[in-house]
Amino acid sequence: MDSITQLKNEMISWRHYIHSHPETAFEETNTTQFIIEKLKSFGISELYTDFAPTGVVGIIKGNKEGRMIALRADIDALDITEENNIDYCSTIHGKMHACGHDGHTATLLGTAKYLSQHRDFSGTVVVIFQPAEENEGGGRVMAENGLFDKLPIEAVYGIHNQPNMALNHFYINHGAIMASYDVFEITVTGVGAHAAAPHLGKDTILTATQIVNGLQSIVSRNADPLSSLVVSVTQIHSGDTWNVLPQQAVIRGTVRAFSSDVQDMAESRIKQIAQGIASTFDAKAQVNYQRRYPATINYAKQADIAIIAARKVVGDNNVTIDPPPSMGSEDFAFMLQKVPGAYVWLGAGQGANLHNPAYNFNDDLLTTGVNYFVQIVYQELGKG
Repeated sequence: MDSITQLKNEMISWRHYIHSHPETAFEETNTTQFIIEKLKSFGISELYTDFAPTGVVGIIKGNKEGRMIALRADIDALDITEENNIDYCSTIHGKMHACGHDGHTATLLGTAKYLSQHRDFSGTVVVIFQPAEENEGGGRVMAENGLFDKLPIEAVYGIHNQPNMALNHFYINHGAIMASYDVFEITVTGVGAHAAAPHLGKDTILTATQIVNGLQSIVSRNADPLSSLVVSVTQIHSGDTWNVLPQQAVIRGTVRAFSSDVQDMAESRIKQIAQGIASTFDAKAQVNYQRRYPATINYAKQADIAIIAARKVVGDNNVTIDPPPSMGSEDFAFMLQKVPGAYVWLGAGQGANLHNPAYNFNDDLLTTGVNYFVQIVYQELGKG
């Protein structure tokens, strides 16, 4: 039987294959087939593919009866053109694994292989290979399609690599670790006119820019200074030529927070500001506000279990407890709304940041990740 160290080269080969064949949200058919073939080769025959169009769930039973826990990895890539000069570079133009989900997948595959060969635990481990983490909420889809209803999972654990954090150093929070992810679209409608006769129109660009300015007051004047809130305008679209005041302008952006009360306030103020300013300029504003991902909130008990597991793998000095949370978001949050669990960061050392065309997962994390997941299993289900 393989030790975790002996699995490293095999995991690297899996990771490089997945990296060179990136697939984005709900299109991960080749990746899914690769995962299924590997799991079957490990002797894991109880598989589920009906919780998401391209998701895979495998069941690994220990030598004794007991509780059921889950380990999760995301499998999707991003719509980014890779700029790395490596022999396993993306073979699909415009798509790449720029967030390390190739490494997460290889880590969970290595964990599955090890646990299938070492079933010295009491209970069942569910390995969740989740599609569409980027933007499309694959975690939500799997939860809505009955993953946690059909399988009596009592706790779920996830891990994410973090470039430019100390290599093989764990960062674990009790409570919030990632923010919610909301988006908004404000459609401003006025009256188009010739640019030489602005008095005959209702200027949507002027209105839109004033709305953008007004939105900046939400964080500075409406949010409690001790709470966390980000309101960012990321797009403005209007007009097609130099001599026409356009009839319509569209503003898009995102809101990040850690509490539903702050989300409620931000949504309300965005609508009030947009519609109020539009009315001032004799225009109209329609606001479409969508709550995409909730905040990722760890459970204290599972965070403590994660801390114990991490310390066994990398030592006390390489575990940071309750670091500042991130205003980024993660659809693992949907799983944490169903069952207790913990989501942790694993430092990847120096390198290009996530979602950068020069990013590449650090293969030195693979065995650390497997050791951590295996320790989670032993902490939750016992060993021997």
